Amino acid sequence: MPQQISFIGLGKMGEPIARNLLKAGYDLRVYNRSTEKAEALVAEGAQRAEVPFEAVEPGGVVFTMLSNDVAVKEVVAGEHGFLHRLGHEGVHVSLSTISPETSRELARLHAEYGSQYVASPVFGRPDAAAARKLWLCVSGPEEAKARVRPFLEAIGQGSFDYGEDSGAANVVKLCGNFMIASAQEAMAEALTLAEKNGLQREQVMDMFAQTLFACGIYQNYGKMIAQQRYEPVGFQMELALKDLNLALDTADQVRVPMPLASLMHNRLLTGVAKGRGGMDWTALAKGVAEDAGLDKEQE
Repeated sequence: MPQQISFIGLGKMGEPIARNLLKAGYDLRVYNRSTEKAEALVAEGAQRAEVPFEAVEPGGVVFTMLSNDVAVKEVVAGEHGFLHRLGHEGVHVSLSTISPETSRELARLHAEYGSQYVASPVFGRPDAAAARKLWLCVSGPEEAKARVRPFLEAIGQGSFDYGEDSGAANVVKLCGNFMIASAQEAMAEALTLAEKNGLQREQVMDMFAQTLFACGIYQNYGKMIAQQRYEPVGFQMELALKDLNLALDTADQVRVPMPLASLMHNRLLTGVAKGRGGMDWTALAKGVAEDAGLDKEQE
């Protein structure tokens, strides 16, 4: 009999991840606040729960992929949360980008009920999730990590273990998103400089992506920024702003100045204030163009 897994959160990332678990042969029970988002997976064989606690089996494994700290806490310990039901020997795997302190708080809460918590935030856009090309950062109890390892192998191309501190994986995730945002700002500024000097943005980026910066971040995001094409939306600007806020909060807690992160926070905040929160975060390049007098508004 196939092993049952629960999955909560079927957004742009959650749905393809859940689908890969279903394709791997696991018996999947899903929950999403907007029920229509579960319909495709139900048609493919998943079971749908009406509230979070109905999705979970006592002593089972539940994955969550949600947009922020509040949403994760709500499905765990809210009115219809699964904390009590998961119970002894259960494991909660959080794929969400949340604060390290929230992860540690959730780990303590689970421990009170005999369950365990594993943080496993992911790197990759929705197309990478669908292709099982995600990179996963993992931290939490060794026993729990060993139990969920086969499931993680079904959704990604590799994982990196950061020990038993449940917040450690989230620190790495925030570091990574800060670095990606900074790389996007650098590409946007460089390509705007090239454009104002009469060069073709795509031609310049193509050279860099093949030589000095021959890696996925520069090749994929660089192409979007060079073409000034901010669709399809893989990661919304408002969520990127949330992550920069989390990075700065985490830095403040341990007294680490991050002037570049502050700059990126302001860039994203400006974009959201201008109504771009629902656009892909590469649209931060619009702000760079506007600062340089190249206002090519296409919204």
